[in-house]
Amino acid sequence: MSAAVDATAARPPAHRLRFLRWLPLSPATVLLLLFLAGPIAYCGYLAFTDLQLTGQESTSFVGLENFRRAFGDAGFRNAVVLTLVFTLVSSVLGQNTIGLTLAALMQRASRPVRTLTGAVVIGAWVLPEIVAGFLLYAFFSEDGSLNAVLGRLGLPDQNWLFTLPILAVSFANIWRGTAFSMLVYSAALTGIPSEISESAQVDGASGWQRMWRITLPMIRRSIGTNLMLNTLQTLSVFGLIWAMTRGGPGNRSQTLPVFMYDQAFNKALIGYGTAVALLLLVVGALFSLVYLRLMREEV
Repeated sequence: MSAAVDATAARPPAHRLRFLRWLPLSPATVLLLLFLAGPIAYCGYLAFTDLQLTGQESTSFVGLENFRRAFGDAGFRNAVVLTLVFTLVSSVLGQNTIGLTLAALMQRASRPVRTLTGAVVIGAWVLPEIVAGFLLYAFFSEDGSLNAVLGRLGLPDQNWLFTLPILAVSFANIWRGTAFSMLVYSAALTGIPSEISESAQVDGASGWQRMWRITLPMIRRSIGTNLMLNTLQTLSVFGLIWAMTRGGPGNRSQTLPVFMYDQAFNKALIGYGTAVALLLLVVGALFSLVYLRLMREEV
């Protein structure tokens, strides 16, 4: 009895135990508040002002004027539509689908093929965004590699960056970002026990049936995580589009990051550009909530 009483007396108070548990997380928490929450809060303040880079004596608080201006701006609405098209084509359909296909094929390929394919795909991923943008500009331009190949095949060529700019930058983003999806799905497929697929094959299930009824349900959480990360990354793509088209011709490839940059720095409207950036942050948060909700319902 006395030993139990001594042990209870020697135990630290509950509030001290909670402090000790949170202590290892305090450096990361401070860094997040300083470099993430701090800039977001400052941007939130700027979004409600009329701050400009030049030609302004003082900054005024304008309330929701910047947001009303955005929703009434045809250029902003065009940027929202193009951002959704860019995200759907290059992330949800492109990187996600091609990454899963490559990962499934590499599971069955020989070691030299896996090594070569992985090197090529990951090589595109590790390139700096601006370098990848110039490479894809050279590929899609009027006198670029794609038209040279089409000419050799006797097919008509065209200026892809002028006629189909949003699709050109979408395919460029697919080329650059598919490696991440491939790596995520390769790890997920490796974790599936081979006995399950072999049993289904013995029972007469085709390859498509095994993929649809066994593989995809078992990696659904990896699919959700990959979709969320790819979507957030695609929403913030700027350098690739700027290097290839600068949002043109006109505004036919001007996604929200490019529109925000144009308003804030080319037109010197920092307050308005920051409001657009805040709306882009809200769009990314909504996508994240949808994906998290879907993953939670699947558990």
